[in-house]
Amino acid sequence: MAGRNRIPREAFDNRRGFPAEGHIARGPMPRPTPHPALLEEELEIQHLEIRRLLGENRRLVEDRIALQRESAAAKEEVYRMNLAIGDMQAEHEIRSRELIERGLKLEGDLRATEPLKNEAKQLHVEVQKLNIMKQDLTGQVQTLTKDLAKLQADSQQIPHFRGEIDGLHQELLRARSAIEYEKKAKVELMDQRQAMETNLVTMAREVEKLRAELSNSDGRAWAADENWKLCSIYLYFYLAVFMLWDDICGQLLLRKHLRIELPNLMARGPV
Repeated sequence: MAGRNRIPREAFDNRRGFPAEGHIARGPMPRPTPHPALLEEELEIQHLEIRRLLGENRRLVEDRIALQRESAAAKEEVYRMNLAIGDMQAEHEIRSRELIERGLKLEGDLRATEPLKNEAKQLHVEVQKLNIMKQDLTGQVQTLTKDLAKLQADSQQIPHFRGEIDGLHQELLRARSAIEYEKKAKVELMDQRQAMETNLVTMAREVEKLRAELSNSDGRAWAADENWKLCSIYLYFYLAVFMLWDDICGQLLLRKHLRIELPNLMARGPV
């Protein structure tokens, strides 16, 4: 910037009308002095050059001040950046330490989870076993459900069974009453039989007695009367035998009926 728009120094050193610096050369006579107008023109040129140089110096000073300000701002910015970099480095170190600590903690947790992994495997095996047991229990539940439905269907027939049981109970009561009646009838029949046997023995004796008397008697009237008595005795005897036979047949029929019905009642089950 300082050398911009400047005239070389040689142009002023070799200007016309002025001798060159240094020793004066001996030789021919120097040139005549230039015209004053030329000198004024050269002075004007020098003044312009001085003004230009002063402007450039002024600009250089301003540029220097601006550069100093920018340099100070840059230094301050660098200082702040250094502080920020230091803070960032410290924060980075802190975060690095935290990450390292987390990594170490995770490694410890992973090592601690090894038993949990083994336990998880065991639990997985147990879950599979439980699933198999669940399937078995599901099958059993389905079977029990079917059995329960069957039992419910059977339970609906309980009133019918109760009616049958009540009927069997009534039949059993009637059978017991019949057995008791048979026992009493048997006792009465035995008593009647003994009484009839006694009567028959008595009647047989009387018949034998009448036969003996008829064989020894001679009168007809008496014989006719005795024959009528004998016929009456025979009729009474046959009537008694018939009644006894009727009772015996009735008892035998009742006993036969009880022998048929009692096994059926016992086969149906207890009341």
